[in-house]
Amino acid sequence: MDTASLPLWIGFNLFVLGMLALDLGVFHRKAHEVSFREAAAWSAVWVALALVFNAGVWHWFGPQKGTEFLTGYLIEKSLSVDNIFVFALVFSYFAVPAAYQHRVLFWGILGALVMRAIFIAAGSALLTRFHWIIYVFGAFLVLTGLKMAFAPARGLEPDKNPVLRIVRRLIPVTDRYHGQSFFVRENGARVATPLFLVLVLVETTDLIFAVDSIPAIFAITTDPFIVYTSNVFAILGLRSLYFLLAGVMHRFEYLKLGLAAVLVFVGAKMALVDVYKIPAAVSLGVVAALLAAAIVASLVRTRGRNAPPAGAAGR
Repeated sequence: MDTASLPLWIGFNLFVLGMLALDLGVFHRKAHEVSFREAAAWSAVWVALALVFNAGVWHWFGPQKGTEFLTGYLIEKSLSVDNIFVFALVFSYFAVPAAYQHRVLFWGILGALVMRAIFIAAGSALLTRFHWIIYVFGAFLVLTGLKMAFAPARGLEPDKNPVLRIVRRLIPVTDRYHGQSFFVRENGARVATPLFLVLVLVETTDLIFAVDSIPAIFAITTDPFIVYTSNVFAILGLRSLYFLLAGVMHRFEYLKLGLAAVLVFVGAKMALVDVYKIPAAVSLGVVAALLAAAIVASLVRTRGRNAPPAGAAGR
């Protein structure tokens, strides 16, 4: 079986569409606040599906591909935690009711899947045609990792976001929520709700993070199917991961340093590919060790620390 085979691509995408339809059409048809227990259950489901798929890749395509998928999935999953920080800030800033947050993330992640597919196709085409691009990607990841480690954190400033400014100029926006609707009619005119602005900001955020995460996984493998599927599984589990971790994000004090170290490592791996190709199993071990060290150090450092007051990260 070839990872480039059309039936495999079609089958995987049909599976994804089916799961998304089941999620929105059955389990979340009615807007409700996602509980910790529900988020934990869905997180377990998405991780289990990813691991089952990983086992299938290992069986059909061999240990090399299986290890590449697991490493790519681990990198994408860990980098997606950065999205969770921003989602929490956005929801706090716009005071999004808890019952409507899942709907925003569902459509936001659906858009993210489309954007990631475009990015992956473009990246794969560039690497196939221009080998030297791999050095550009490597240098970019190293610089991004260093910037993440040493640049001071910036607060959320939606009013200065150029995309939101354009949206507000082109589309009238109401000043209050209308249930979980993105658009409503007021005085006979179709207008956007603040929930639509939140969706736009979520999409913009993912687009920015994709610029880092897509090159990172190309450092592990250049197989488009492995790159795409590991990305998709990480993104699909992002909603439940947000509801699971949003209340304890203050505990992950050193996670950014861990993610920065991962980016520097994969960037160096990509830049050195023609000198020495680091084995996939070694890459998996290094990435897992860096993330585990950051998480353990964070939990020890913040033991007993209370969560910041709700809305403290907002205006």
